[in-house]
Amino acid sequence: MARRTKEDAQATRTQLMDVALHLFAKQGVSRTSLQDIALAAGATRGAIYWHFKNKADLFNALMESATLPMERTMQQISDDRTQDPLLELERAILLPMQTIVDDERVRAVFEIATMKVEYVEELLAVKQRHVQCYSDNTRELQRRLQEVATHRSVCLPMSPLVAAQGLHSLMAGLIQTWMLAPSTFDLVEVARAAVSVYLTGLGLPLPGPAPETIA
Repeated sequence: MARRTKEDAQATRTQLMDVALHLFAKQGVSRTSLQDIALAAGATRGAIYWHFKNKADLFNALMESATLPMERTMQQISDDRTQDPLLELERAILLPMQTIVDDERVRAVFEIATMKVEYVEELLAVKQRHVQCYSDNTRELQRRLQEVATHRSVCLPMSPLVAAQGLHSLMAGLIQTWMLAPSTFDLVEVARAAVSVYLTGLGLPLPGPAPETIA
C-alpha cells in the first residue's frame, strides 16, 4: 500500500509538471497562476503545495527535468579519456544542442526559460537558478578549455575564463535564435561550424577539414 501511495504521489507530481509546462508555453510563466495549473490538472492548490513550495519551485523542477539528462551526458563525456579532449569538448557542446532539436519536452522547457519568463518578484528564484546554471556551465567550459590548451601546449590569447564566457554566449545565442524560427537553419550544423571557427581563433583548431570560407 505504501509503495502504491508513493507511485500515486509521483504520478500526481508528473501530471502537475506536464500541465504547468503546457500552460507556461501557452501563456507565459508570470501569467499562469497555481490555480490555473490546479484547475487544468483536475487537482487542488493543496496538491500543488504538497509537491512544490511555490510557482518558482515548480518551474525550477521543470528545468531540472530537462537539464539533468544533458548534464549526465556531459559528465560521461568528461570521464572519457580515450580520445582528444578537444573532440570531447566539441561533443559536449553539440550533444545538448542535438537534444534540444530532438526532444520536444526539453525544447519546450528551454523556450519557456529563455522567452517566456519575466523576473518579477515571485520568480526571483528562477533568475537565481539561471545565474547559477550560467556560472556552472562557464566554469565547466573554462576547465575544459584549459585542459585542451594544456594537452596541446597552446597559450590561449585570453584567459580561460574569458574564452569560456565567449563560448557560452555563442552557444546560448545560437540556441535562442534557432528557437525563434527552427526552420531557418540547422542548429547542430551551424553550431559545429561556429564553434570550430571560435576554437580556431583560440589556437585550438579541430581535427579535420576547416569550415568553408568565402573567397
